[in-house]
Amino acid sequence: MTHRSAGSVNNERLEFLGDAILGFVIADELYQQFSSANEGQLSRLRAEVVKGETLAILARELDLGIYLALGIGELRSGGQGRDSILADALEAILAAIYLDGGYTAVRQVILNLFQGKLKKLSLDSQKKDPKTRLQEYLQAHKHALPDYCVVNVAGEQHDQQFIVQCVVTDLHLECEGNGSSRRRAEQDAADQMLAQIFQRENV
Repeated sequence: MTHRSAGSVNNERLEFLGDAILGFVIADELYQQFSSANEGQLSRLRAEVVKGETLAILARELDLGIYLALGIGELRSGGQGRDSILADALEAILAAIYLDGGYTAVRQVILNLFQGKLKKLSLDSQKKDPKTRLQEYLQAHKHALPDYCVVNVAGEQHDQQFIVQCVVTDLHLECEGNGSSRRRAEQDAADQMLAQIFQRENV
């Protein structure tokens, strides 16, 4: 398994394909497992399963780090143990399994690898606050975290209304939320951002 730091012939194309295959297999499984879930709930469940942190944990269980070909710089900085590199390596392997053995083979491997995570999922687990859900979604899709900025505070000291802007630069999206405190306004902005993201996904 060759990281891009080791040369121009590397796993980046396989990582791209593996990411898409993993997302589809998990989406298919969740669709069948949670027949009463709406599209927003399914999207959040999928993001929870395929986030980079989970992939890195699985990669460590498989000792993938010792098989990685890395450039000198990455080796010196401990790249073989970095979450993002390990997650990418696992995705590359899934793509290779698909190309070699087809969809049935890679689906079985994915479900075997993720069975523990899938069994622990429930719709109740999606009752996290909007800021947490937005952060987990962006991390799962390898996007930078959102930026929150207070753009206006109105009203008397005892009855203020905050307007907070939420920006996700990687997705070129922004929105505003409001609330009686900065925290509530940020949560509202995050909720609006999630709605925008899921709407765009389903267009």
